[in-house]
Amino acid sequence: MNETTREKPTLSILQIWNMCFGFLGIQFGMGLQLANMSPIYRYLGADEHSLPLLWLAGPVTGLVVQPIIGAMGDNTWGKWGRRRPYFTVGAIVAGIALIAMPYSSFIWMAAGLMWVLDAAVNSSMESFRAMVGDILPKKQRPLGFSMQTFLVGAGGLVIGFLPFILGEFGVSTTADSNTVPDFVKYAFIVGAIVIVGSILWTGYTTKEYPPEDIEQFKKERAKSGFLDSFREILEAIKNMPLVMKQLWWVQLLVWFALPLMWQYLSLSIARHVYNAPLATDVGFSEGVAMGGIGSAIYGISPMIIAFLIPSIIKHVGTRKTYAFCLIIGAVGFLGMHFTSGISGVFALCFLMGIGNAGVSTVPYVMVSSSVPQEKMGVYMGLLNAFVCLPQIFMMLSLPLFYDSLLMGDPRNALVLAGACWVVAALLCLRITKSADF
Repeated sequence: MNETTREKPTLSILQIWNMCFGFLGIQFGMGLQLANMSPIYRYLGADEHSLPLLWLAGPVTGLVVQPIIGAMGDNTWGKWGRRRPYFTVGAIVAGIALIAMPYSSFIWMAAGLMWVLDAAVNSSMESFRAMVGDILPKKQRPLGFSMQTFLVGAGGLVIGFLPFILGEFGVSTTADSNTVPDFVKYAFIVGAIVIVGSILWTGYTTKEYPPEDIEQFKKERAKSGFLDSFREILEAIKNMPLVMKQLWWVQLLVWFALPLMWQYLSLSIARHVYNAPLATDVGFSEGVAMGGIGSAIYGISPMIIAFLIPSIIKHVGTRKTYAFCLIIGAVGFLGMHFTSGISGVFALCFLMGIGNAGVSTVPYVMVSSSVPQEKMGVYMGLLNAFVCLPQIFMMLSLPLFYDSLLMGDPRNALVLAGACWVVAALLCLRITKSADF
């Protein structure tokens, strides 16, 4: 099923936009979860030190789902294309889970729905990442992944301001003890509409390319079964390019750190800006809302820098581009220790977002340019597994030292994230020069 000889046409900016537009919906699903799940768990009575365990759904489902979906997509072709069936079904399931999530009446109901949501979102996300490699010629892939990063930022921006927009329409931003506020419920409904609508738009407007030798493809597919996807994954791991092996160590530190921000940014703001460490304290809801604004600002910077990244890569290469972004983001994390003013927090969130622009773009450019075209899906799935394993490690280990090493302070979790990114930036420079694009 070799497809390496096909000359892929250059796409217009509008065509690339349509192909990536569904990523806006994926970010809505992810962003609502990232901004609201810790507060939802706290509203339902969870302790801070137990939050990482409740967040395990995302990385565990990603670790399992994404390589399998990638391998299955590589071996799929039909009326609905290659990646389209997977991201469409994922979007519909995610929309249902989003609507149900804030109506959870106890912690484990919310956690169960989080597993469903993450499995669905991971199915869609992997397919979108692989589709950029499938459709775009090599020279346009930095632009394609940068477009996805731009839409990640745009989605984060809207999500961050959504509580205030809903408040202007009279939706309540407060709630009784152990009850999720109305603004969270309405935000998740809006998210469900966006994720389904945007992904259906991409499916409607984007043409996928069939395998070059369709008859040979059909013969090989007829011989294969579901278990062959697992064999393909094992074979891909065995033959993994050097670039991916070296990138693993960078991703280990990057993705150990990122969940610390998702889980503890809002709680840090509530504690250190509004003096409200408990969900029952006056000011806690306002701190959570300000955490949403921080997340929105975190999303603005990728929107600004996303389309500069292809040019930076062209001039200094992927390794230095990634290292630069991570150092800027690390400054944002580490700076949280030195400010308790909301304006300073917002400025640091902007720097953290620059780091995220690199995280969301550069590794995918590296991998898409170093793996066989016909294995694009499985290797993109494995790259996303690189994202998941560090999160699982963090979520299992952090409860062991949160109250001791981090002194039970969510701000110290952000400082730890900054230290991880500094080391990750140094490791970027050790990746083989063949990774430079």
